[in-house]
Amino acid sequence: MNPHTDMTVSAEIIERGLAAAIEQAEKGWREGGIPIGSSLLNEAGEIVARGHNQRVQSGDPTAHAEVDCVRKAGRRRDWNRLTLVSTLSPCPMCSGTAILFKIPRVIIGENKTFLGAEDWMRASGITLRVLDDPRCIALMERMKREKPDLWAEDIGE
Repeated sequence: MNPHTDMTVSAEIIERGLAAAIEQAEKGWREGGIPIGSSLLNEAGEIVARGHNQRVQSGDPTAHAEVDCVRKAGRRRDWNRLTLVSTLSPCPMCSGTAILFKIPRVIIGENKTFLGAEDWMRASGITLRVLDDPRCIALMERMKREKPDLWAEDIGE
């Protein structure tokens, strides 16, 4: 077991990461895309990367927020000490990315509108914290209401 898995993340650091992820989600929505955002924080709580879903903007079906964020983080050796924050419960691809890079902690803004592969991440030793953040829920509810076809496309219906 990774000794960093049991480290707690302060409420201040969680809010910093979530605020950055929400900012990214709103950016994606303004661009005409899907309002999901993500951030990566180091042990000191500093944001090392931010990303947002760019599937619509780029035409790349793998351009999810978490993958975009990891790509922007670049080559690193400290993945096992980072915290990934996402506005929405990560899908299997994004969960697999966290598992592959041995990211020990994932903070999830909400999982009410979509439940990703949380059981798989937990089974792989990742510590999850679901915030049920009303801002994150509102982002996805708005998308489901205003762009139901895009929602269906994004979740593979």
